[in-house]
Amino acid sequence: MSEHNQHGLRNIRRALLSVSDKTGLIEFARALQRRFNVELLSTGGTAKALREMGIEVRDVSEVTGFPEMLDGRVKTLHPRIHGGLLAVRDNPKHMSALDEHGIEGIDMVVINLYPFEQTIARAGVTLAEAIEQIDIGGPAMVRSAAKNYTDVAVVTSPEMYERVLSEMEEHKGALTLKTRAHFAGQAFVSTTRYDAAIWSYLQRAGFEDEMESTPRANISGGIGSGGGTYPEMPVRSLEDVQDPPDFAQWTLRKTADLRYGENPHQAAALYTTGARGGVGAAEILSRKEMSYNNYVDADAAWQLVCDFDETACAIIKHTNPAGVGAGVTVEESYRLALATDPVSAFGGVVAFNRPVDSAAANALTEIFTEVVIAPDFDVAALEVLRAKKNLRVLRAGAPHTAGGLEYKQITGAMLVQTRDAHLLMRDDLKVVTRRAPTVEEIDALLFAWTVCKHTKSNGIVYARARQTVGVGAGQMSRVDSVRIGAMRAQLPVAGSVLASDAFFPFRDGIDEAAKHGITALIQPGGSVRDDEIIAAADEHNLAMVFTGIRHFRH
Repeated sequence: MSEHNQHGLRNIRRALLSVSDKTGLIEFARALQRRFNVELLSTGGTAKALREMGIEVRDVSEVTGFPEMLDGRVKTLHPRIHGGLLAVRDNPKHMSALDEHGIEGIDMVVINLYPFEQTIARAGVTLAEAIEQIDIGGPAMVRSAAKNYTDVAVVTSPEMYERVLSEMEEHKGALTLKTRAHFAGQAFVSTTRYDAAIWSYLQRAGFEDEMESTPRANISGGIGSGGGTYPEMPVRSLEDVQDPPDFAQWTLRKTADLRYGENPHQAAALYTTGARGGVGAAEILSRKEMSYNNYVDADAAWQLVCDFDETACAIIKHTNPAGVGAGVTVEESYRLALATDPVSAFGGVVAFNRPVDSAAANALTEIFTEVVIAPDFDVAALEVLRAKKNLRVLRAGAPHTAGGLEYKQITGAMLVQTRDAHLLMRDDLKVVTRRAPTVEEIDALLFAWTVCKHTKSNGIVYARARQTVGVGAGQMSRVDSVRIGAMRAQLPVAGSVLASDAFFPFRDGIDEAAKHGITALIQPGGSVRDDEIIAAADEHNLAMVFTGIRHFRH
């Protein structure tokens, strides 16, 4: 069996190059031309870049007999291009059609698409600018070449250049069927990801809603090289999404392999969605790499502190708050959080919603900490933190409450819901007991409620106005969470307040909390035994408020 048949080899005689990312382009094109005598076709900026480096290239417009038009929007959408890509070389009718119309075969396309994702990542980008970066001709050529992978190679990333040249060297200017098939698969991944990024952006931008509500005659004022006309509207955040969509799709890019998952026998990696901000996009400022569990706990800690307007610190263990403090300074907020449970804080994840200074950094390094995440760190703080070789330091940028949709995979399906972005206000509280809470108690109740929102259900939080006192989390019985929260408290429980993420089904929870000397409670209400619960609170002279909203966290 000949090598050509054994490996499904196809010689690369003519290649079309059209790339936005020109990394390695010159070296690759020069090698194709000089080492393998490949004829190079190209377009626009790519052709210009090649010619400037002395590389001979033939314009696509010369091949098509038609000039680029509409500010470059139309250049490769032509039968002389797609015929050359789609013709099956072993099909006599296809080859006869090429001969009849004077179409030359194209053996390889080297394409990466317009930088749509990079464009929408820029602050202040307009809808018109984003839409102008939606590639049309590029994906069409990628799909044509990938469909005909038995004869055509499609190269969609500079990372593929070395493999192409190495294999062409080995096979005297040809590529194997195995490589062409692999490249075709990667090509469809790239176009799928590209289309999903566009869809996701347009959903965030409220594109469909805006188009429905905007009279056609008023759609004007577009900008960009293409001169298109689009509504000038701000991009909405996903916080505006009220209901899960009928169709959900998102794109993931692997950015890091992790040592392992939740346990050493599980493989893991970090994939980012391309969204701005958040723990996944945080910059690692230390030498120590993040683990799977580090990311999970860091996200829990970051989401918690982002719900506070005042300077706050959260210490997280296994996604539950070990302590939360709100201080005048960053250091004070940390010390208040640490005092809640110094034992559990050992080996924890610490989050701040303000930039960390040297005073806070020095306090933080007094015990072993796995991860610290904050909007930023001053120079002196970084020097202190980087001296701890096992401490991971993450810079997350400006804090903001996460909104939009969240996903949870179950076997055979994906659950989708809007995030729990609800923030409780004083005016939302409904006093249901004879005694109303004092101003100080309301401050403490709101603080406890915010922390309880981020505690695994059944969740109970004892707190004062600026500090957690005890946390009971993840129990099957609510009264057990009440007991455990008080039992684990290192600070005096007497005089504190209590928050419950869901209603009390029986009065035993109220009676148990009263034993420990609390003065007030906050809970959603809504139990069939609310009257009994309220009566129990009145018996103990407790102030109790209902929120009318629940914060289950599973």
